[in-house]
Amino acid sequence: MAIIIDGKAIAQDIRKEAAERARILIDKGIIPCLAVILIGENPASMSYVTSKEKDLAEAGMASRDIRLPSSTTEAELLTLIKTLNDDPLVHGILVQLPLPKHINEDTIIMAIDPKKDVDGFHPLSVGNMVIGRKGFLPCTPHGVIVMLQKMNIPTSGAHAVILGRSNIVGKPLANLLIRRDINATVTVCHTGTRDFAAHTREADILIAAAGSPRLVTADMVKEGAAVIDVGVNRVEDASAKKGYRLVGDVDFAPAAEKASFITPVPGGVGLMTRAMLMQNVVEAAEESYR
Repeated sequence: MAIIIDGKAIAQDIRKEAAERARILIDKGIIPCLAVILIGENPASMSYVTSKEKDLAEAGMASRDIRLPSSTTEAELLTLIKTLNDDPLVHGILVQLPLPKHINEDTIIMAIDPKKDVDGFHPLSVGNMVIGRKGFLPCTPHGVIVMLQKMNIPTSGAHAVILGRSNIVGKPLANLLIRRDINATVTVCHTGTRDFAAHTREADILIAAAGSPRLVTADMVKEGAAVIDVGVNRVEDASAKKGYRLVGDVDFAPAAEKASFITPVPGGVGLMTRAMLMQNVVEAAEESYR
């Protein structure tokens, strides 16, 4: 039976460390500040933004909650980002994705000052990550790496298989796993992969980030593998208060019978994502006054 990785406990440690670093800055009169821009009223995005702002407040950090109608134009959003780029009291800028279809996400990401790119999505941030230079790391992939390290899960020489090749999780996670200090051998599976289960059964570390509920079944998991479930999917459940419940990309209970470690959903990687964001905001504030 797998050890369940407590994302809540690990995230609390990260948040505590970020709060301590923030307190040092606050004592000097510097209040780390994140500007969060939310366009429209996507329920999931609204909930996530509220959670981020709660985390910041608990750590004594500031947030600028900027909520705009879905009719906001790309030009209006670009003007707002330029204003925030030029504001010395704002250390991080986060534009909550997805954006309305009439706004080009790439254009918006490119407009954010890389020094304030706490999401780690700007091409300069991505380039720094790929070649191993100092810079902001994307929160979810970085959170997965920290989880592996905190649980003392061996990565050097391990075969890591990632399901999913998104720019937000799959691709950056593959780059982080092959860094010399992590030293894993990585296979990335995607919609074009033939018989991806043949690859997952060879994984010492299996990371599911495909966005498909219970895609990974127990027969796809190698005995003793570490299973990291990045997926968060809503499935209908009439017995649940909200009419749905959250499940991951992994069929949790059967997979836990074979794995050595496994993350739950909820209570796993999602909490790490929020914690790593706080760490990036503090780092941005520290760097801005060096």
